[in-house]
Amino acid sequence: MRNIYFIFFSVMLSCIGCEWHLRSEEAMVDHAIVIDRYDRTEALFLTTGDVSALGQMNTSYPEQTRMLIENLLQLGHVNDSDINSRFYQYFQDTTLQMLIADVKAQYADLSELDEQLSEAFARLQHLLPKIETPQVYAQIGSLDQSIVVGNGMLGISLDKYLGADYPLYQRYGYTEHQLRTMTREFIVPDCLGFYLLSLYPLATGHEPTQLEREHHMGAIQYVVNKAMNRKVFQNEHVEWAARQVAQAHLSIEQLLK
Repeated sequence: MRNIYFIFFSVMLSCIGCEWHLRSEEAMVDHAIVIDRYDRTEALFLTTGDVSALGQMNTSYPEQTRMLIENLLQLGHVNDSDINSRFYQYFQDTTLQMLIADVKAQYADLSELDEQLSEAFARLQHLLPKIETPQVYAQIGSLDQSIVVGNGMLGISLDKYLGADYPLYQRYGYTEHQLRTMTREFIVPDCLGFYLLSLYPLATGHEPTQLEREHHMGAIQYVVNKAMNRKVFQNEHVEWAARQVAQAHLSIEQLLK
């Protein structure tokens, strides 16, 4: 009888373990993020003038191309008759061609970032169940914005993450603080931070004070730390946000609003 009970108990533990493992895998699948390599199609057109690559940009990536040309580079309207020529010529600058080559070399493989983003967004959605996971893609800008957000999409400008010692950054006079964040390690935290800012902008009903802005950013960074499961950001405003949660018993949603 004791042997029968032992076997039954062992089978039950095994089943529970399997079920937990399967549910964990299902949860990760729900949040799985694979960065769309728009940058590769973009680079092919901008380095060779390949017409088929341009066609793919306009048909497979119409919104990404519009945001890049109109919002990021501000070259004009995507429907302008000469916009493709303008876009191509803009990137024929030697410096920008070097930038494209260096992005291609440093970011040949993004699988590690896919995994980090998937895990971070899974944690974020546990903290904020109502938010949706964006469509994430990589692009090449011209040292403009690092992350762009819009219409359920999140674009990573890989040219802004080539390393603190990247010679071109030194030439353009980025500050030491800026350089520390222009590395691969900051891509995922920046994605989370900019995405949260797009969902929870500072709304005060009046012109916000500098302290209100800093506290709001501290709240964003506090949540990013939680989603990253490590202290990426450490400053007095993040500490303020932590006190609000601990002492005022605020939920994450309340903190961000």
